[in-house]
Amino acid sequence: MESKQLHSIIGIWTNACRFLLAAGFFFSGFVKAVDPLGTQYKIQDYLEVFGWAASVPAFLPFLASVLQAMVEFCLGVYLLFGIRRRMTTLFVVLIMGVMTPLTLWLALSNPISDCGCFGDAVTLTNWETFGKNIVLFIAAYSTFRWKKEIIRFISAKTEWLVSLYTILFVFALSFYCLAHLPVLDFRPYKIGKNILQGMEIPDGAKPNVYETTFLMEKDGEKKEFSLENYPDSTWTFVDTRTVLKEKGYEPPIHDFSLVEQSTGEDITDKVLTDINYTFLLVAHRIEEADDSNIDLINEIYDYSVENGYGFYCLTSSPSEEIELWRDKTGAEYPFCLVDDITLKTMIRSNPGLMLIRNGVILNKWNDADLPDEYALTGKLETL
Repeated sequence: MESKQLHSIIGIWTNACRFLLAAGFFFSGFVKAVDPLGTQYKIQDYLEVFGWAASVPAFLPFLASVLQAMVEFCLGVYLLFGIRRRMTTLFVVLIMGVMTPLTLWLALSNPISDCGCFGDAVTLTNWETFGKNIVLFIAAYSTFRWKKEIIRFISAKTEWLVSLYTILFVFALSFYCLAHLPVLDFRPYKIGKNILQGMEIPDGAKPNVYETTFLMEKDGEKKEFSLENYPDSTWTFVDTRTVLKEKGYEPPIHDFSLVEQSTGEDITDKVLTDINYTFLLVAHRIEEADDSNIDLINEIYDYSVENGYGFYCLTSSPSEEIELWRDKTGAEYPFCLVDDITLKTMIRSNPGLMLIRNGVILNKWNDADLPDEYALTGKLETL
């Protein structure tokens, strides 16, 4: 009797762990598939932390992004339906066996503030991520240890069909969101958001406290300094690192500023408080931007001028690259310098187009979906 009760308890525990893991992997894979470029940017952050960015081919982070989304999504579906229990539980316990100590290192050293495991949908601190992975590792070990207790919801003969449709779905979703824009936008720059309101700090809110460390070199010796003991000019600057020491309130949008490239003037308030329409062409690295639709972009700029709308190109590229772009494309629109990470967050396209009015984001377009003369048939007020 006791043996049967124990077996029943193990079965309930194993399947509870199985559903927890299925939900975690399914959600993690789905948000990565929805935003493959966001996952690519996070992988590039990891490569830079480990010093591998220069040695890794440019296509590899994107390939890893799509494959990671596929693997996590498929594992979630396999756990949910009880498909290939031995292989699935082995993969899950191996993944958690690698990720748990990795997130412990991230929590201790804090080289990246957010591991990116749930994309922009759910942001966790590194310690929260480590705690989450401890729970998932226990669940993964339990499902692997008692994998025969996992209840199957489909027959072995139909496993291949579910597997096939799962893989096709996640690949199709990833490439659709890459070719256009993410079908779900979890970032603070989604359509309908007010950029000015996203930058506000409530009265009495405590700001973040950061500590900046400077790596300096003198006579072959490298040493770290803080702002309080910054050395004299005989030391040469090597690198800087800013660490969050005390968490306070951080507005959803905290790095948005527009500095006109030609004059150096900050026009952030001017653009965000303009009650007229403004087009923002976003190209985080202008030298890497797709120029296949440049004629259409120039037409949209001409349309803006004719109707009295604002039009600015936002980039983080240096002036020489901006001039090369002007020479290559005949661009006459003004350029503004903006933080690179901010531009990547604003829109997942290089270039991409955003329409705002009085600080509110009205629409966003991927480079492949720009409005043409058939869409812009009159003033925006009437369209």
